[in-house]
Amino acid sequence: QVQLVESGGGSVQAGGSLRLSCVASGFRVGDYAIGWFRQAPGKEREGVSCIAWGGSKLDYEESVRGRFTISLDNAENIAYLQMNNLRTEDTAIYYCAAHLRPRRLCAVGATSDFAYWGQGTQVTVSS
Repeated sequence: QVQLVESGGGSVQAGGSLRLSCVASGFRVGDYAIGWFRQAPGKEREGVSCIAWGGSKLDYEESVRGRFTISLDNAENIAYLQMNNLRTEDTAIYYCAAHLRPRRLCAVGATSDFAYWGQGTQVTVSS
């Protein structure tokens, strides 16, 4: 059974950092494209970053490029999202997700390609 569990969210001031974790079970993170998404109040869910299977390709939403870094720990079966220089507009619930099929590339905007979702973790950035 595929399961994804996020953690690491919290409240920080602008300019601060957080590292989100996504613990996967039921599959190997290295075999699937993994994405991070966020949803702010009153807004649609949007892609933040994704990493293709095997870590072969990374993609970032333009506003987080240079500030956020996606990575995998294949040994621990965990995906991470390191978030630096946080801004108030980064406030949202953050979700990790796994691609519908194994051994696929990914695009950060292709939300519908991701079939397995975690429950989300809240990130709040204050000024």
